Amino acid sequence: MYKVIYMKADYEPWWQFDGWEEHIVREREFANKFEAERFLKQALATMSEQYPHQEHRKERFWAFWTEEEIAFCESCDDDIQTYHGIIWQKS
Repeated sequence: MYKVIYMKADYEPWWQFDGWEEHIVREREFANKFEAERFLKQALATMSEQYPHQEHRKERFWAFWTEEEIAFCESCDDDIQTYHGIIWQKS
């Protein structure tokens, strides 16, 4: 099984803090590796077009962001960045 997960949070997807699953926006599951990789490549291309900044880690995590997508954090009394994350999972 292969999964491509899209999450949106105030941290990059590789951190996977407790409760990170609550930030999942969409999740696609595939039995076929070729179809999963094709979907992943398309998702990454789309995100690359939409967001000027990106970072990739551990061959399975991608983070995308724009400096304009910031929210104010009342508990930390500061602005925080919003990240759009793609996670590749195989089981």
